[in-house]
Amino acid sequence: MPSDANHKVLSGFLDYLRIERGVAKLTIAAYTSDLGQFADFLGKQAQSLPGARRGDVRAFLQDLFSNGVDGRSVGRKLSAIRHLYRYLLLDGKIDKDPTLNIDSPRQWKILPKALSRAEVDTMLTRMQPRLGSARSQALMLRDRAMLELLYGGGLRVSEVAGARLEDLKLDLGCILVHGKGDKERMVPLGMPAQHALRNYLAGGRDLLTTKKSSALLFIGAGARRLTRQRVWQMVGRASVAAGRHASPHMLRHSCATHMVENGADLRTVQTILGHVDVSTTQVYTHVALDRLRNVYAKHHPRAKAKGSSER
Repeated sequence: MPSDANHKVLSGFLDYLRIERGVAKLTIAAYTSDLGQFADFLGKQAQSLPGARRGDVRAFLQDLFSNGVDGRSVGRKLSAIRHLYRYLLLDGKIDKDPTLNIDSPRQWKILPKALSRAEVDTMLTRMQPRLGSARSQALMLRDRAMLELLYGGGLRVSEVAGARLEDLKLDLGCILVHGKGDKERMVPLGMPAQHALRNYLAGGRDLLTTKKSSALLFIGAGARRLTRQRVWQMVGRASVAAGRHASPHMLRHSCATHMVENGADLRTVQTILGHVDVSTTQVYTHVALDRLRNVYAKHHPRAKAKGSSER
């Protein structure tokens, strides 16, 4: 929730919209939601609404994009923030408008969040079947196999939830993926993914069907279809071991980022991820370059600030 100070600022702005501008109730509700979210974000950074700077606004928009919020919704939230700061500027509450010169979200090239290799390894190694009921072990085998596909194959959450048993080609070491727009692609599977899938098929899936039939590769108890939300919940729980909350999207981004960091060409990554346009894949070169810069700045003696001693 916004702090008391931020709450007072928002209340004044909303009263202004309601009383002086005569804005409709639904619009007021949208402003309340969007600006409340922005105030919460600032609160986590120990920042106030009047004290926010351009970097704070951009960080908020970047965070929205990184968590899967679409460009239209981000644009709406930015519009609400702009109106707030115009009001505060006219009312003499601030000296500068932090939303000035911020591009439309549609012009942004968003750098997706990715886990480190160590974080991914921790997630996957901790997802081992443990002692307990046979059903519990079957679920662990299933979840481990899904994690391996999300990271090892860079699959979208909908592609994992909708994968069919007949799509899996373990003898060829790959899986046929049905992507966006009914486009199909063959995705190679590494040995850890193949091993996890074999374990799931041998010791988990039949137990979960409880004698019911299903064409789907991954199922819930009683052969029920898994929802996208269920997969998100599973990844969230598994990521606790890595000490960082993760999503299926982050595992997909991590797959692409780590491939590019290891020298994979963009066309190959584009094919594996199922991107229609290679320009979508090019964002991963920026992610890899950013990490290279960080390593360089940390370890190269000539990357230090002026005045530092030379070795």
